[in-house]
Amino acid sequence: MDDRDDDLFSRSEKPAPRGGSRPLDPILQAAAKRSAQQKDGSEGYSAADIEVLEGLEPVRRRPGMYIGGTDEKALHHLFAEVIDNSMDEAVAGHATFIDVELSADGVLTVTDNGRGIPVDPHPKFPKKSALEVIMCTLHAGGKFDSKVYETSGGLHGVGVSVVNALSDHLEVEVARGRQLYRMRFARGIPQGKLEALGEVHNRRGTRVRFHPDPEIFGKAARFEPARLYRMARSKAYLFGGVEIRWNCAPELLGGKDDTPEKAVFHFPGGLKDYLKASLGSEFQVTREVFAGKSDKQGGHGSVEWAVTWYGGDGFLNSYCNTIPTHEGGTHEAGLRNVLLRGLRAYADLIGNKRASIVTADDVMISAAGMLSVFIREPEFVGQTKDRLATMEAIRIVDAAVRDPFDHWLADNPQEASKLLDWVIQRADERVRRRQEKEISRKSAVRKLRLPGKLADCTQNAAAGAEIFIVEGDSAGGSAKQARDRASQAVLPLRGKILNVASAGSDKLASNQQISDLVQALGCGTQGKYRDEDLRYDRVIIMTDADVDGAHIASLLITFFYQEMPNLIRGGHLYMAVPPLYRISQGGKVLYARDDAHKDELLKSEFTGRGKIEIGRFKGLGEMMAAQLKETTMDPGKRTLLRVEVDETDPEGTKASVDALMGTKPELRFRFIQERAEFAEAETLDI
Repeated sequence: MDDRDDDLFSRSEKPAPRGGSRPLDPILQAAAKRSAQQKDGSEGYSAADIEVLEGLEPVRRRPGMYIGGTDEKALHHLFAEVIDNSMDEAVAGHATFIDVELSADGVLTVTDNGRGIPVDPHPKFPKKSALEVIMCTLHAGGKFDSKVYETSGGLHGVGVSVVNALSDHLEVEVARGRQLYRMRFARGIPQGKLEALGEVHNRRGTRVRFHPDPEIFGKAARFEPARLYRMARSKAYLFGGVEIRWNCAPELLGGKDDTPEKAVFHFPGGLKDYLKASLGSEFQVTREVFAGKSDKQGGHGSVEWAVTWYGGDGFLNSYCNTIPTHEGGTHEAGLRNVLLRGLRAYADLIGNKRASIVTADDVMISAAGMLSVFIREPEFVGQTKDRLATMEAIRIVDAAVRDPFDHWLADNPQEASKLLDWVIQRADERVRRRQEKEISRKSAVRKLRLPGKLADCTQNAAAGAEIFIVEGDSAGGSAKQARDRASQAVLPLRGKILNVASAGSDKLASNQQISDLVQALGCGTQGKYRDEDLRYDRVIIMTDADVDGAHIASLLITFFYQEMPNLIRGGHLYMAVPPLYRISQGGKVLYARDDAHKDELLKSEFTGRGKIEIGRFKGLGEMMAAQLKETTMDPGKRTLLRVEVDETDPEGTKASVDALMGTKPELRFRFIQERAEFAEAETLDI
């Protein structure tokens, strides 16, 4: 076993060498004997079938677990991981500049003048340098405690090793102790030992050059200069003590892209400068931006902020240890709470009772804000760190911002009164819109009592409105997130709906699911059906793409055929076509509706190199909302099948429904016997 294998086992866990092996544990001996003798059908699944992924192989097999996918966002996350390491050196006071260079061949280089990655032998792996351990081992780094970095963006020790795994080639140069070292890698595998290149003077720090692997991200994947430029500039705003130098090959620029070829970012004013530059000449409610910076609060962290209110849509860009937290988190919650409490306290001070209706949303709806926190050992949701989960951040932000905001309001009474009136106007508008919406909706439905599980759309008119009938709360939850709230409603039903073709009128009248469905549609049934009262233009049955889903769909179609036949004749009933498979190769993702479609796509669309991954959806509830929207609910991308009745043979249609859905099992048995010869083995779900 070589050194790489040694890394994965402690001394007590290593397989014993041949010739001097200790006896196999008696329990394991018995298990091995039983495994060899098994005849119960499980002999095809044994210890030999268990894969153990070593080194960086897990990253290449499942990149989504580490960088969120293989799309454009994930590709640029590689740059974020590398520059974050350089920013940690700058924030720790060891680096003053960072160079970012994008070459014409797509190679990205990040250089800093920090301390440089250690290159001496690692104590645990004396045959390897610390550099090799860091680059080739998950969960290896100097940021697990606060001895080397008091605050840092990297916490799990997987950042730069993930970049190494997902690059077809990567090179690291380290200038340390007036010596220059270099090591090269390909797809996470060292291409030789650490090289000593001799003495260097007036240079120190780390240089990382890498190129994303087209086998992972696709051959067409390229870094976008404009996106890298914005990411690099934002880092300079977050820490005024660092200078970031941007350099891009001119042949990558041009057209509508106004990204400069060269630039230098250095912003001593920090977030306040960033906010002013972002707003430009936009109207602002107050003359001055509320901005400030605090040192460590209680020894746990520091906060910098800049907030103003203007005439556009509000935004709050937040960061933790220079990492963008696009989905917010506890630090944003702390800022929202502080601003709301501060304005309410000021209103009480001046006797303005109208502020009692103000909520945090009213305060933030037109606020433009920047928030940056530096805290020890923060907790994020996910490896890509899009959301901060550290509860202590609420207290840190509160302690840092509360008194400065109170003083800012008290020191500027005219500006504070303007801001308070502005926020109260936003609250009045919110209350008025809610009241108008309630009155309008009540008028539209004629005060109809709607079922509690219905997630209704907001538009009043039936034209263009849709209702999706789904099975189960899980699928209903995904559909509610994926829908267009303005025009798409969702009604989840629990389990399989009653078979109306074999049920009596008393069962029909007492069935809650049917009652909910009739109430939601609002058009009545049978002789009382009125097309003009139908609340939606399209009624869409959306069930799982399997046998159970098809059964539920057939029960629903039977209900509409028997109870609302004119709804079908009016062209209002549709079937959604959700996918059964997700097929991916590198950055390319397609969906297949069934096995035949899957085989067709594999032959025609996935002809390039790279591993093809095929995932089978167990049901709509398993799909992410974005996937459900893209494949099944988005009117611009989906496929719908309209349900129609054969008007040329109404008696034949009725006979078929009675035979398949009625109370006589012998009719169904005869139907199966007559058509058994047409069934194909691959179409049976047994």
